Amino acid sequence: MRNAMHTDTEHCVRAVQSKDARFDGWFFTAVLTTRIYCRPSCPVVPPKPENMTFYPSAAACQQAGFRACKRCRPDTSPGSPEWNQRADLVARAMRLIGDGIVDREGVPGLAARLGYSTRQIERQLLAELGAGPLALARAQRAQTARLLVETTALPMAEIAFAAGFSSIRTFNDTVREVFALSPSELRDRLPKTRIHAHSGMRTTVSTPAALNLRLPFRAPLNPDNLFGHLAATAVPGVEEWRDGAYRRTLRLPYGHGIAALTPTPDHIACRLTLSDLRDLPVAISRCRRMLDLDADPVAVDEQLRTDPVLAPLVAKAPGRRVPRTVDEAEFAVRAVLGQQVSTAAARTHAARLVTAYGDPVDDPEGGLTHLFPAPQSLAALDPESLAMPRSRRTTFTTLVRQLADGTLHLGVESDWPEARARLLALPGFGPWTVDVIAMRALGDPDAFLPTDLGIRRAAQELGLPSTPAALTARAAAWRPWRAYAVQYLWATDSHPINFLPV
Repeated sequence: MRNAMHTDTEHCVRAVQSKDARFDGWFFTAVLTTRIYCRPSCPVVPPKPENMTFYPSAAACQQAGFRACKRCRPDTSPGSPEWNQRADLVARAMRLIGDGIVDREGVPGLAARLGYSTRQIERQLLAELGAGPLALARAQRAQTARLLVETTALPMAEIAFAAGFSSIRTFNDTVREVFALSPSELRDRLPKTRIHAHSGMRTTVSTPAALNLRLPFRAPLNPDNLFGHLAATAVPGVEEWRDGAYRRTLRLPYGHGIAALTPTPDHIACRLTLSDLRDLPVAISRCRRMLDLDADPVAVDEQLRTDPVLAPLVAKAPGRRVPRTVDEAEFAVRAVLGQQVSTAAARTHAARLVTAYGDPVDDPEGGLTHLFPAPQSLAALDPESLAMPRSRRTTFTTLVRQLADGTLHLGVESDWPEARARLLALPGFGPWTVDVIAMRALGDPDAFLPTDLGIRRAAQELGLPSTPAALTARAAAWRPWRAYAVQYLWATDSHPINFLPV
């Protein structure tokens, strides 16, 4: 881990002088002479070391009076991997802020979800990130506003409220302060059609109904198991693979949306269709989380390469990510549907529920038809209508009832040990179900599946211990990245989850 990396001046200076993109998002460089802040990989000539100071977040730079560099656009850096690999208060708060909670519920809402006082949360965020929750949310609003200004023809008034600003004046003042340009000047700098310098991809200004965005990531990224897993397990009507893109419906705070995600060598092309533009930052955050785009693959692979058995697997296809989810409750339901059945059977079970209980949506660009049913809808179903053994019906109905009434909550802010304990207390929930939810829904990078048949088969073929206890002991050397080791072990099999669809 690189906790408080911004305090290691010598390390930061070396990263800036080498323009090392691996550190984008880990820290930000503020230039004292120009009052501009940059990402470490900024292509301009690096300033003199004595003119640099370093901050842990874009919000801290903005709060200190620095403006975003117009060349490297530091506000668009991948997010810090810290918030997805840690389970402490600061990490949970950052995941919630990324999900838009401060904009929707304020700092008291953030505190209520975390079970701490507003004062405690503000103190810890200030200590680690140099900015409180309001400043962090403001930085996110500024980035959302910039996206809408540059990728849509929407009037500025609509953009202001879609980005979460309470007034047009606040929107204008914030954009001018952060980017040293007014919203109109930001838009005027862009031609209607432009060529991206890095990819040559032609991008046109979108209609309000569809937004075309680029989601950055830290290289390398191997898309095979990431998109292969999502496509192979796709629930008909909710997800599909079409024209080289993984597409799915999204249940969002203000409405619904459809995301189309296409892997390219240096970014993920993201096309979002939203019923309410206020959901844009949440939709982006959830897509990034599902694709594990804020991971640090270099740190992960360096650790796994120390094992002589895993080293060849990593060398063959570095940069594997953990395929996650856009909805934690949905994934928990699907995990139960997938207990002791094939992938095809699990998809069939889920598709029946979607048709019967999912909310219908229109999809002019593809074949998506429904949102995945909310727990409240599933809690009202007749258990006898479920084509599964009675014991699994009990597991299913208990889960959806507790999700619906709030007894069990699964979200980006979940405390991982507490969530595991609550899940294990449910009937029919064993280690495999709990660990797969921890890995793919809660985002625990150290979740491990020693009882999974695919993992045990891969272990046996590779000469690793194949019994759960012995394999768990051997896997201690892979911590804290055992969830990524699972991806490399699964990839030794010829299952469709390991290959991009053709």
